[in-house]
Amino acid sequence: VQLQASGGGLVQTGGSLRLSCAASGRTTNNDDMAWFRQAPGKEREFVAAISTWGGGTYADSVKGRFTISRDNAKNTMTLQMNSLKPEDTAVYYCARRNGRIILSARHRAEAYGYWGHGTQVTVSS
Repeated sequence: VQLQASGGGLVQTGGSLRLSCAASGRTTNNDDMAWFRQAPGKEREFVAAISTWGGGTYADSVKGRFTISRDNAKNTMTLQMNSLKPEDTAVYYCARRNGRIILSARHRAEAYGYWGHGTQVTVSS
């Protein structure tokens, strides 16, 4: 499975960006997917996850501002990011796993076996 993330860029505080993640290879519609991010000098952190049926879960820091979605027909996942803040600045990674995972484990990076190379998001103040 290969993942390609795109859509990052430079935006001012309060602006919006839309990230996309395209998957190829041996995938199924039952695979759970997620976005993580890593800021300079910090550990990688969970942002949002989405199940096969489209239900999303979010980190508290992005809840109400970010929306995760997926298009199983196109094998893509998106992250709509609104009301961006400087603290959202990071490299954003899309991740995918074979099959589903229990809700309580969706935030764990080790739950996902496939990762994209990441896309840089920079929010200026």
